[in-house]
Amino acid sequence: MKGKNDTGRRVPGKRGRERVFTVEAVARLLEYLLASLPDKSRNTVKSILTGRQVSVNGVVTTRFDAPLNPGDTVKVNMEKGSMAFSHPDLEIVYEDEALIVINKHHGLLSVATDRVRDQTAYFILTDHVRHASPANRIFVLHRLDRDTSGLMMFAKSEQVQEVMQRGWDEMVVSRKYVAVVEGQPARESGVISSLLRENNAMNVYSAEEGKRAVTRYTVLKSNRLYSLVELELETGRKNQIRVHVAEMGHPVAGDDKYGARTNPIHRLALHARELHFIHPVSREMMHFKTDIPKRFELLVKRRDH
Repeated sequence: MKGKNDTGRRVPGKRGRERVFTVEAVARLLEYLLASLPDKSRNTVKSILTGRQVSVNGVVTTRFDAPLNPGDTVKVNMEKGSMAFSHPDLEIVYEDEALIVINKHHGLLSVATDRVRDQTAYFILTDHVRHASPANRIFVLHRLDRDTSGLMMFAKSEQVQEVMQRGWDEMVVSRKYVAVVEGQPARESGVISSLLRENNAMNVYSAEEGKRAVTRYTVLKSNRLYSLVELELETGRKNQIRVHVAEMGHPVAGDDKYGARTNPIHRLALHARELHFIHPVSREMMHFKTDIPKRFELLVKRRDH
């Protein structure tokens, strides 16, 4: 027992409105903060944590159960909203010392191209993590097409990137999308399987030789013009969903690359809705789910009069 704090904290340093603590015993972040900030109520401490005002070893986290180990540095900025992240093209839905999970808006590139370097999720998040330390970096784990919205994640160290990429098939439990496709599939659910190849024009198609791709689908809602479909990836090939539904005769609305005849909401109607994976450090099961875009829902309610 070390005074009133059974987590064994040292006396914090203070830098204006910032309080700095060095961890001396294994603990979980919320319990550590409650013990370290005895002048704050439990609700206030939770608000500080969810308000992105806490960093561990220079990395902002909102996890109540984030593990702390001896020697870790915990910084608490008492200025409300001082660490808040805001950007018109993406939201951070989760961040800890290992990963960032985001909800990317359609129209934003995941990573740089020869023509675009700055307007990418990678660039935006790199700038974000470097506010804590100029040495911080992020690392690509997977990509979403520019015109696809939804959940994707980045690693915050090369070691985490290697762990995730090496064990991707085992660690990523489920990736689900929703799409509005043209017309109405004949079956309410099914499995689409093929071998995918890419030609010189960068179009992907099914062929006798290629990489195995498997997509499971379920029709959620439909009218005779459009159908809202949930799609689950067993494999993660380039343009897999777009190719599979197009070859089924029901391309994603707005996907002129793969044969869509209409573009009713002026975007590709494809959204990465769910991401379920094993955390590369804690080994916890992580599950993130976003709402179906309202414009998708409205589109399948319409009727052709």
